[in-house]
Amino acid sequence: MSWERAGRVAWVAPVVAAVFVALRPVVNDSPIDGVEFLFKLTFVLYAAVGALIARRQPRNAVGWLFCCIGIAYASGDTFDAYAAEPSGRPGAEAVAVFENSTSATDLILPVLALLLFPTGHFLSARWRRAGVCAIAVSLVWTVFTALEPGPLEPHPQIRNPLGLEAAAGALHGLTSATPVVIGGLLLLAAAGVLDRVRRARGLERQQLKWLGLSVGFGAAALVFLFSLSPFVNLDTGFGKVVAGTLLALVFAGPALAVAVAILRYRLYDVDVVINRALVYAALTATLGGAYLGVVLLLQLALQPVTADSGLAIAASTLAVAALFGPARARIQRAVDRRFYRRRYDAQRTLEAFSARLRDQVDLDAVSYELRAVVGETVQPRHVSMWLRADR
Repeated sequence: MSWERAGRVAWVAPVVAAVFVALRPVVNDSPIDGVEFLFKLTFVLYAAVGALIARRQPRNAVGWLFCCIGIAYASGDTFDAYAAEPSGRPGAEAVAVFENSTSATDLILPVLALLLFPTGHFLSARWRRAGVCAIAVSLVWTVFTALEPGPLEPHPQIRNPLGLEAAAGALHGLTSATPVVIGGLLLLAAAGVLDRVRRARGLERQQLKWLGLSVGFGAAALVFLFSLSPFVNLDTGFGKVVAGTLLALVFAGPALAVAVAILRYRLYDVDVVINRALVYAALTATLGGAYLGVVLLLQLALQPVTADSGLAIAASTLAVAALFGPARARIQRAVDRRFYRRRYDAQRTLEAFSARLRDQVDLDAVSYELRAVVGETVQPRHVSMWLRADR
C-alpha cells in the first residue's frame, strides 16, 4: 500500500483512541469526572493531530508516531482499569503483565517523535544510531520487566506468571534502575531537540519555535501549580479543577504546537506570539505584585480611619489600572531590547530619523537619510526612491 493510500485511512487512529476513552468508565464500572475526562481527551487529540499530519504529509513519520501515542496511551489507561478489578476478569492477568511490562518504556514513542520533528527524519546518521539504541533499550527493558517475579507493581493482587524466580535478584536489581532509563530517554530527546535547534535555519527554526513555546508554557504551568499547592488543595474541589485543566493543557500543548508547526505554520508569526507571551506574563506578575503591595500598605495606613470599608482595595485597583499603560510600555521595550534586539534597534533608528526629519529642509539630504534608514532597518537588496515631478 502506498503512502498516499495509508494517509487516507489515518482517520482510524482518533476513532480507535476515542473508543478506548469511551470504554474506560465502562470497564471501571464507575463514571469519571469532568477533569479526568478532559485529560483523557488529550489522547484522542494526539491521535487526531497524527491523523491530520499523516493525511497531509503521509511520508512524515511524526504523524504516524502521534497516531501511535494517542492509541497507546488511551488503550493503556483502559487496560489498566480492566486489570485493576480485585475480583478478577477473563484475561486480566495477561493484560496486567502486558501493562506492567510496557509502562517503563511508554516514553519511547514521544522520544522518537521529538527526535524526528519536524522533518520526519533523523538529524544525522549519529542521531539515527541513537534512536535505534533507544528502541533497543526499551525492548530489552520491557523483557526484563516482563520476567521480573513477584506481585505486579500497579496490581499487587496479581503475581507475575512469567516471573523467573531463579534470576529474581538480578532482575530486581535491573528493574530498580527504571528511573535511570526514563531519565536517559528524556535527556536523549532534549539533546536531540537542542542540536536540531542549533543547526536549524529558516522554516525549520520557525517550526521548532512552536514546540519551544509549548514546552515553555508547560514549565510555567507546572511552576504555577507547585507554588499554588501550599495554599490550595489541588486534589479536591476548585483546586482539582484548576490543576486538572492546566495539566491537560500542558499535555496537549506539544500536540497543538506540532500541528500548527507542520500544517499551518504560514498563518502565524510565532515571534509575535512569544513576544506577547513574555510581555503579558511579566506584566501580570508586575501588576499582581504591585496590587498586593499597595493593598497591604494602604490597609496598614488607613486601618485606623477606614476599618474594613474596602477603601484600600478600591484605591489599589485604581492605582494598578493607572500603572497598566506605562508598565506595559516599559516591559515591551525591555523585552524587545533583550530578546528582539534587531527590532528594538530598528525602532530606535526610525524614531531618531523622525526627529531629524522635522528639522530637515534639504530634499537631497532627506532622500539620502531615508535610503540609509530603509537599508538599515528593512535590509533590502536594493533601495531606490522615485520623486514625482512638479506639474
